Amino acid sequence: MKELKPRDKVTQRMTRDGLVQDNQTTGESQSVSGRDAEQNLSPKEQPELLRREDAETDDAAQKQQRQQPRQDVQPQQTAQHDPAPFQTGSNPPVSSVIQEAAPAQSGGMAGKVYDRVAAEYDAHTERKAARQGNSIIRQGEAARQRPSSRLQFTDEERSTPELQKYIRNSDKKADKLDAAQAAVPKKTVITKERVFDEASGKGHTRLRFDKVDKAPSRLKHNPLNRPVSEAAAMAHGKIHEVEQENVGVESGHKAEELAERGIGRGVRSAYRHHKMKPYVAVEKAERAAAKANTDYLYHKALHDNPQLAGSNPMSRFFQKQKLKQEYAKAARAARSAGGTAKTTAQTTKKTAEASAKAAKRVAEEAKKAAAFVARHWKGCLIVLACFLLIVLLIGGLQSCSILFSGAGGGVAASTYQSEDADILAAEAAYCDMEAALQDELDNYESYHPGYDEYRFDLDEIEHDPYVLISILSALHEGAWTAGEVQGTLQMLFDKQYILTETIETETRYRTETRTGSYTVTDPETGETSTEEYEYEVTVSYTYYICNVSLENFNLSHVPVYIMGEEDLSKYALYMSTLGNRPDLFGSSEYVDKYINSSYTDYDIPASALADETFATVIEEAEKYLGFPYVWGGSSPSTSFDCSGFVSYVLTNSGVCNTGRLGAQGLYNISTPVSSANVRPGDLVFFTGTYDTPGVSHVGIYVGNSMMIHCGDPISYSNLNSSYWQAHFYAYGRPPYN
Repeated sequence: MKELKPRDKVTQRMTRDGLVQDNQTTGESQSVSGRDAEQNLSPKEQPELLRREDAETDDAAQKQQRQQPRQDVQPQQTAQHDPAPFQTGSNPPVSSVIQEAAPAQSGGMAGKVYDRVAAEYDAHTERKAARQGNSIIRQGEAARQRPSSRLQFTDEERSTPELQKYIRNSDKKADKLDAAQAAVPKKTVITKERVFDEASGKGHTRLRFDKVDKAPSRLKHNPLNRPVSEAAAMAHGKIHEVEQENVGVESGHKAEELAERGIGRGVRSAYRHHKMKPYVAVEKAERAAAKANTDYLYHKALHDNPQLAGSNPMSRFFQKQKLKQEYAKAARAARSAGGTAKTTAQTTKKTAEASAKAAKRVAEEAKKAAAFVARHWKGCLIVLACFLLIVLLIGGLQSCSILFSGAGGGVAASTYQSEDADILAAEAAYCDMEAALQDELDNYESYHPGYDEYRFDLDEIEHDPYVLISILSALHEGAWTAGEVQGTLQMLFDKQYILTETIETETRYRTETRTGSYTVTDPETGETSTEEYEYEVTVSYTYYICNVSLENFNLSHVPVYIMGEEDLSKYALYMSTLGNRPDLFGSSEYVDKYINSSYTDYDIPASALADETFATVIEEAEKYLGFPYVWGGSSPSTSFDCSGFVSYVLTNSGVCNTGRLGAQGLYNISTPVSSANVRPGDLVFFTGTYDTPGVSHVGIYVGNSMMIHCGDPISYSNLNSSYWQAHFYAYGRPPYN
């Protein structure tokens, strides 16, 4: 009877070496595609590959040695060395080379050593160049895989004469980029996909051949060149042993060595250039396309916003730089999102919109700058005249460059240096702390049970984000991250919000109804019974009251208690410009105070300036118009608060040396003056402008119900306003000299 044999179970799978068929019954595997196994050329596997190839070379050398007489220099020892030069343990020390060449003459030994060192240096140079080539390949490969930067133009844009030149240039560069990407070598790969047959209701696997971009080959030193190098070194060593006998032979030998090295380097350089050419072309084409697109977007912004074209060259330069930043940001978004046509089109649209917004924003900033110059044209002329005078006095291009760099440094010093993400994260973390505090207050009775009564005296929970970010920037030397300032945020929060809980007890009395009993005897039967009755008594008990108070110390008052004069100066500088970022927190009240509006100015009548003392005081005071209010500040470097401003002006003008006094201290040294006798140069005092006992604010009276004071910022104010009338306290005359 014929023996029945089951059919073998055969499966197929894709590997790095191609399609492989596995016999699950016998355990045999067979390559279907017949493709040679790929070598792992990753950097971490290269040393193992080199060692394996060197081992094969070593075996061949040993076999050859058995058939030849032994020589002084042993090739098998040299072949064991790792081909990578200048690595620890990879090359034989110079002493071993000298020992191997001991029978040779002194001149030949020196020549051999020189040849060996030169050969190792050449190999090291080749590997270094190969690494650089691989880096260029990776950059080109990354540029090739990124989505095309071709812009999409409407018919209206293409028909605009002013834009046609830049549209043609953009299309031309995009065509070159597409051509460079298409020139990248391709290869055929087998792709396995699962297909469902609706007729039979079964699924099966199908293989298909796809054309994909060929990955760039990794250029590296060929280990097979090592035996050739060793043989050449041996031959040159033999010549070195006898070349000292004839100068002509020595010079010819040196020329031959130089020629060999030059030709070898040229061949290797040409090979690397040939391999890297497609990827270098992709990278260059992408840079050119990005530049052409930026030029188009800039001129489109000029076309859509004609007012930009009338700006000065410096302004237009910064406008174009801003557009480049917006375009680069959109390009990075496209690379992270993917390279589909839909994504590219959406990114292009967003790029154009962002560019237009950037141009408008730059135009608005230019308008604000022009308005500022128009309002303060006198000061600008003075600054310009001083600048020209300094340039004439200093002279020289180097001095001018130093001056310009100083001006740029001043702008940089007043700008928030941290990333927007870190600034917003720090603000969000502080808001979370405030939200947690508010939640505790809202649910205080449930979080802290056990009291008969709860009484609350709470200030409002609020802070200004610019004050917070300016404090962090001053304390952390400009640049910081959200993770670095967590401890500082907690410290500031503890100083701003002071939550106090006090327990108060009272002895109180209440009336309680109690039940008593007594015995009753029946006079006829003599039986007894118990009867109950109710009665009231007054008892004492302890009544617990929980008093909860929250004091908001005002975050802007904290810097003077935690900063030295240098840090306080930085804080004042950041507050005066809002870090040159008024767009970060548009709802802040400081934006209206410092950016959208300026301080209130006032022309003092000439009759008031006839008083020499008052003229001296007001001349000093008007130097600081527009300075921000900084709690505790008392000098131009730190800016001022109200009393610091008045004390500094009186002392620095030389009319009254008051030193640094608070508002109450200035009132105490002044002589009270009635409203009928007040005159320019007197001080005006207020109470209740914030939660403090006594006098809380002070200014300098200038006549006609006007005063100059450190509000926010330093400016003139009308005393007849309802606010100042509600807080007015008295006039006083300081002890002028």
